[in-house]
Formats: sequence, C-alpha cells, structure tokens
Amino acid sequence: MGKNKKIYFASDAHLGYPSYEKSLKREKLFVKWLDEIKSDAQEIYLLGDIFDFWFEYKKVIPRGFSRFLGKICELTDKGIVVYFFTGNHDLWVTDYLPKETGVILQRNPVTKIINGKKFFLAHGDGLGPGDKGYKRLKKIFTNPILHWLFSRLHPNVAFAIAHSWSISSREAKGLVAEEFKGVDKENLVIYAKEELKYEHFDYMIFGHRHVPIDLKLNNKCQFINLGDWITHFTYAVFDGDKLELKEFK
Repeated sequence: MGKNKKIYFASDAHLGYPSYEKSLKREKLFVKWLDEIKSDAQEIYLLGDIFDFWFEYKKVIPRGFSRFLGKICELTDKGIVVYFFTGNHDLWVTDYLPKETGVILQRNPVTKIINGKKFFLAHGDGLGPGDKGYKRLKKIFTNPILHWLFSRLHPNVAFAIAHSWSISSREAKGLVAEEFKGVDKENLVIYAKEELKYEHFDYMIFGHRHVPIDLKLNNKCQFINLGDWITHFTYAVFDGDKLELKEFK
C-alpha cells in the first residue's frame, strides 16, 4: 500500500429502493462518502447490491444513478482502483458498467493479500448452510437461457416487474430491519468458521446481511459484515495495519 493510503469496503446501498425520492437522498449521501474518501483511497471494494436492480440490455441500461456513476468515473479516472462485486440484486451486470465506469467486475468470492494480510471478500449470498430456496432461485437467475428470455421483455415491463418483486420480497421478510442472530445462527459466520478450518485468513468481509457485524473468529481472524446504506450507513476501512467498521455521519 502507498504511504498514508487506505482500502475501503462498502455494500448494500440498494440504489433505487424503495422510491426515486428516497433513493436519491441515500445516493447523495453515498456519493458524499465516496468524495470524502477519495483523498486517501487506494482501492475501494463495493461488495454487492449497490443497485436494488440492475439489468443491461444490449442498448439499454437502468435509468438514474447519474451521481453515483459519475463519481465512480471520477475515482477511476484519478487512478483509484474500484472493484464491483455483483450481489443477488445486481448480478446482471455485463460489459457496460466496467467499460463505462472503469470498475473491475467480480462475480465470485475473492482471496487477496493486502499489505501482508490475507483477505476473503464476498457479497455472501448463497454461502453457508440453509437458504435453499434462494440457492435454487440463484441458479434460475444465472441461467443464460432464462437471462435471454427476460431480455426479450420490454424494459418498462422488465424493470417494473423486478422493482415490484424486490420491494414486496424485502418488506415481507423484514430485510431492511435485520438483526444479529448470534454466532451460531448466522450463516455467513458459520461459513467463515468452516473455511478457516482449511485456510487462514486475517480478515473475512461480507455484505448481504444488512447488519453491521464485527467479530473475532478463532482469535486470529476478524469477521466483518458491512451492514448497509439503507438504515446503518456503515463501511470498513483498512489502513495497512488494522481493519475498522465505521458509520458515516
């Protein structure tokens, strides 16, 4: 890492949820955070579900998010490396976003050495025990034939269906107000502990759960769940020596 440089991590902004007006307010806050960290950011990891829904047609992309997209372009133009992990809400990113904004697209968990520390990075959807219904659903969403069939729908219809489903599903399950279940019931904590049986990591960072979590696993590995930018406005920062979970105010 460069001198006085830092690595930043954030996830689950769900831009577009639940309405244009409410999303715009959060988007401006998220962009303000990005603007404040640009002076010392060496790399930024966006660990999934930055958009509540994203689907790229060959000639059409979702409307909106101009402030966020413009800020990302500014950061990458300055030489700041931005990694964009697909989540379960924005997994249909193809070539437009990386080509236009300069982000590095990641579809799978990543293991990386940063300043001598070993990181495991993932959005977290589908990892760990349980959640069998979603795991089956993800296979459907990532099926190339069904992807092609969905793209045959007119964008107005496709986006309306996706937004309606997303909002009704989240509100029905209470995902906006999730709470920490305890180390023995958190699927990602269970998954992380299992992975540590076979490989050492200094830090394991996830999104997806919308709950800010900071735990020590096996007295060696720090587990971080990044929370969200709907109710918590939390992120993590690594200064080359320690990793901290913080709230943007």
